[in-house]
Amino acid sequence: MSSRRSARLSAVSSAIKEDPKPSENGSTPPKVANISKKRKVAPEITEPKTNGSPSTPKRKKASKPIPPITPTPTAIGLMSMPYSSGDIDNTTPPPINRLAVPNGTNAALVTPETHRLVASKPVDQISPSKKASVQTTGKILDEAIAHLLKADPKLKPVIEQEHCHVFSPEGLAEEIDPFRSLASGIISQQVSGAAARSIRAKFVALFNTDKSDASQHVFPTPSQVCGSTIEVLRTAGLSQRKAEYILGLAEKFHSNELTTEMLFNASYEEVLEALIKVRGLGKWSVEMFACFGLKRMDVFSTGDLGVQRGMAAFMGRDVNKLKGKGGKWKYMSEKEMEEIAEKFRPYRSLFMWLMWRVEDVDISTLQG
Repeated sequence: MSSRRSARLSAVSSAIKEDPKPSENGSTPPKVANISKKRKVAPEITEPKTNGSPSTPKRKKASKPIPPITPTPTAIGLMSMPYSSGDIDNTTPPPINRLAVPNGTNAALVTPETHRLVASKPVDQISPSKKASVQTTGKILDEAIAHLLKADPKLKPVIEQEHCHVFSPEGLAEEIDPFRSLASGIISQQVSGAAARSIRAKFVALFNTDKSDASQHVFPTPSQVCGSTIEVLRTAGLSQRKAEYILGLAEKFHSNELTTEMLFNASYEEVLEALIKVRGLGKWSVEMFACFGLKRMDVFSTGDLGVQRGMAAFMGRDVNKLKGKGGKWKYMSEKEMEEIAEKFRPYRSLFMWLMWRVEDVDISTLQG
């Protein structure tokens, strides 16, 4: 009896060692196999939280949130690229002292189809009795700076270090084609500066197939773009939507729903209302065009993160401690921004430009 009992115990022991896997019917495996399984699983406990394991709280590994990238303030040159002399095909003419107005268009605009210049009168064409009381493109920047310094002397170091070319006599002499500027702005949306320049060059090349030298390429007119198709425009690297946006913009100019004369003479509210109807042009895009394309001096964008951040820094706040709330980044509320900027009317465009640059200047000694 004892020998048969010993044989049975020996057989059971051998079975446990040779088959540590769970049975096909899902029953619990023998104890020895269970120990082996735990040893294999153990490394998973120390794995990073990317495997979704609830055993490691996500907040322990979460990286510091970063605000979304905007063209401002660090890339102000790139943001204004479609509206600066770098985008003009011909050499900018020497400055002509013309009439200027803070609440109107001060740029010299060029009609897209006929290349006719639409601009304010030169000062030498007005009567001598009125010259002393009018603002001119040669002096309006100086007058704007004086107004801002009177409203807040703390702006002095920023103004002294950062020269605003946009509203200088040279900047106001730049001849701006509004169709080219707006189309270039659409191309630049949500892509890097290098990508925007590459796509824009390919887009322009589509309409200059007879010129092998890229330096001789000229920006297409609205009628030329209207004669193309979405499929052809996309070969330049444009997305489906951007191709549709540019074609729609061209149709607006081709049908005279948008005209250079209207953009020059209309009020800011009328310009905003007309351009916001164009697919692909949101409020921010129109604000930037009004400031850098039309050279209007009382534009103020409360939705621009660069302006928000600069204003917060200017007010002495630690912008690095500010966080996004409710899924949206806010360095300062729109209401507070408007209240602060109110005293800088009618030159809020210059104030806005300075706020993009304020973090590059040491203003700590003037805080308080």
